Amino acid sequence: MNKISICFISFFFLFFFSLMSFFSMMFFIVNNMVIFLEWEIISINSLSIVMSILLDWMSLLFMMFVLLISSVVIYYSKSYMSSELNLNRFIILVLLFVFSMILLIISPNIISILLGWDGLGLVSYCLVIYYQNVKSYNAGMLTALSNRVGDVFILMVISWMLNYGSWNYIFYLMFMKNDFEMQMISSLIIIAAMTKSAQIPFSSWLPAAMAAPTPVSALVHSSTLVTAGVYLLIRFNLLLVDMLFLKFLLLLSGLTMFMAGISANYEFDLKKIIALSTLSQLGLMMSILSMGMPDLAFFHLLTHAMFKALLFMCAGVIIHMMNDTQDIRLMGGISNYIPMTSLCMNISNLALCGIPFLAGFYSKDLILEMVSLSNLNLLIYMLYYFSTGLTMFYTIRLIMYLMVNDYNLIGVYNLYDEDYIMLRSMMILLFMSVVSGSMLSWMIFLYPYMIYLPFSLKMMVIYISLLGGMLGYLISNMGIYSVNKFMMTYNISSFLCIMWFMPNLSTYGLSYYFLSMGQNLLKNIDLGWSEMYSGQGMYNILKNYSIFYNFYQMNNFKIYLFSFIMWMMIFLFMLMI
Repeated sequence: MNKISICFISFFFLFFFSLMSFFSMMFFIVNNMVIFLEWEIISINSLSIVMSILLDWMSLLFMMFVLLISSVVIYYSKSYMSSELNLNRFIILVLLFVFSMILLIISPNIISILLGWDGLGLVSYCLVIYYQNVKSYNAGMLTALSNRVGDVFILMVISWMLNYGSWNYIFYLMFMKNDFEMQMISSLIIIAAMTKSAQIPFSSWLPAAMAAPTPVSALVHSSTLVTAGVYLLIRFNLLLVDMLFLKFLLLLSGLTMFMAGISANYEFDLKKIIALSTLSQLGLMMSILSMGMPDLAFFHLLTHAMFKALLFMCAGVIIHMMNDTQDIRLMGGISNYIPMTSLCMNISNLALCGIPFLAGFYSKDLILEMVSLSNLNLLIYMLYYFSTGLTMFYTIRLIMYLMVNDYNLIGVYNLYDEDYIMLRSMMILLFMSVVSGSMLSWMIFLYPYMIYLPFSLKMMVIYISLLGGMLGYLISNMGIYSVNKFMMTYNISSFLCIMWFMPNLSTYGLSYYFLSMGQNLLKNIDLGWSEMYSGQGMYNILKNYSIFYNFYQMNNFKIYLFSFIMWMMIFLFMLMI
């Protein structure tokens, strides 16, 4: 099967299943249906191994978004990865990734959730190290090790749920709600979700995973890997009530939003800016989840998936045009040369900012108004609104560097906007980035959210967005190292740029400490004491005996004579005594 056919076949099937999921979801919502399927794989006496599938409007809707984005990304990869010799291998890896995510989405069973969860971790490692250089290997290892922490907590949940007699957690949510063990299970689930969705202190792997090819970034950082933790918490939302741990989650996710927003303003790598923007939006979803509003978190998760995938695809086109350069200081004025890509980039950026009537507006505005309506302290309230202002700040800065500044790369350049495969795939997501917000707000919420607030609080979102955009514009005009000039000192800018030293802590601190501890254990115990007193020790003893016996055999007569005389002397000595 040649390269073109596997791309087109995958695109066609995924797009077809996406439409099927959409129409099924509409039918389920109208008829208020849930389908629970159980397939008994094997039954021995009282032990039965069962595969369970839960189909409701939520799983079907999320599946539709994942399948749509993955189909578009595979179509986009046909052009983006056209020089790749092993394109079929790349497509198969992406399909495995999508299959793992779908398994996670439709699972009401914690065992099958672990299969999907681990599948995501394993395939994401293979995709991050796809380009096979040192940077990719390091990023892949950081990603894999960070996600393994979450896998361990899921395994602990599996062992804990043995107390209930089954792993179908969906049946036990109401019962566990009033149970002490609920605190344990929900705490473990929250920590697992924090690792997968890259909340503080597990944030450093997400920008590092940008070493993957751009189509992978568009898929991973929009609707699949990073949203798995959020989706898991949405499914377990009945357990997340009146917990002390939830307050910590609210604080950590608010700090993640804030930290990612500040770091994005100091970053010059185009893909890392978009990755930090994803991190900020994940913090928003987790924080609204910890406040007990899973429907709003799910709404923002879906709208965010569309414009973020589009943003990554536009970034991929721009990186291709710029001779594989990702530094935004070398870009500029691209709207004159690639207008269609610039249009998609700007609309997805504006949707990210929550500009009215684009996709991001419907979810983001609703979330911030619910925050204003809630009984929150000033710190959390300031984190929400300050992070919203920072989103506008780094978006305007990015637009200034890409669209407005002068072109800075090379004298002879070839910018063209005629790669129709990439443009067609981006047009699908452009349409969804515009309409998905309003469409989902009609479908998900069966009743309108009527939020009554004073005029000043109602307009707070608009004020903060305008203020952030204005500051971004002014500071971007201050010079090429604009934000560094604004902050003046090198030390604080480096601290803010590298995510509050989090990569250093997770790489050189925790990971290095545990890995070096493992190396010392290997050296001192496996290759040291246990070797001396087991395999190698036994080998040395047998070798020495063998040498000794060989010596006897080679010198047998003299040794036997000498031994006979010695024994006779000992015997006579004993008789004399």
